Amino acid sequence: MGMRETYTQELIRLAEKDPRICVLDADLQVGHATKPFQNRFPDRYFNVGVAEANMVGIAAGLSAGGKIPFAETFGCFAARRAFDQFFLSGNYARQHVKLLGSDPGVTAEYNGGTHMPLEDLAMMRVIPNLVIVSPADPAALKGLMEQIAYHPGCVYLRMPRKAEQTVYPDGTEFTLGKAKVLREGKDVTLAATGFVMVPQALKTAELLAARGIEASVLDFHTIKPLDHELLAEYARRTGRVVTMENHQIIGGLGGAVAESLGAHEPTPLLRLGVDERFGQVGTIDFLMDDYGLTAERMIEKIVPFLEKRR
Repeated sequence: MGMRETYTQELIRLAEKDPRICVLDADLQVGHATKPFQNRFPDRYFNVGVAEANMVGIAAGLSAGGKIPFAETFGCFAARRAFDQFFLSGNYARQHVKLLGSDPGVTAEYNGGTHMPLEDLAMMRVIPNLVIVSPADPAALKGLMEQIAYHPGCVYLRMPRKAEQTVYPDGTEFTLGKAKVLREGKDVTLAATGFVMVPQALKTAELLAARGIEASVLDFHTIKPLDHELLAEYARRTGRVVTMENHQIIGGLGGAVAESLGAHEPTPLLRLGVDERFGQVGTIDFLMDDYGLTAERMIEKIVPFLEKRR
């Protein structure tokens, strides 16, 4: 299954056990494949139409009434359009709204620059105590959904809709706030997050290995709170860190890692991602190459960084 199918399946599983689970949708029940939830629990599914800010306000009200609401829309609207409602009605009011922002970064493809959130992590990271999750594959999403539902506070879930890939075996256990080690290496640490960049980090490690460079690969499926302890451990082991993200290099994973290393383990750092550019229309392959998000493009910057630091 893809991400959206796994998301809906897990919502149904949770809702069958807990009548507090409900879903609010901004007219994306087809795009998010949540129709099966609507069919199974019609009294716990609310299509508010193309009114994302209002949706988040309603979700906060349902939370105040004792429900556990999952509100979902495209990431561009979850962040830029509904930010004030999520900040105040959700987080400031200490509610338990779980906000899904779909099609992050280049996964927006043909929806183009207006619908391509490359800044949502930066916006969400400044909200006090908000948990931010960016799973790499359906197994990771499945392993985190129950923890997301029962986290005592708001959560921002960043994931593509039409994603099918395997990074983890089904049944792998995950813990919010604890990164996963996917590969061990002594020369550099590759820190990645999300559906696009975790596989590219693994591929980059293979390309580096062909050059005699051994890379550790860490998956930061939880961007906030960041796993400072594991990051510091691998920074000490390898002496150099590279971050990889489907997002602006300002304010996202690269920013979080830079802040963490600066406070806990000062280490040479290279941030890879989108660098001061807006989104555009294109296939995911074209966009990844154009923004330098492929393993082949990232190697072009990583090797000089490593050579310089030697």
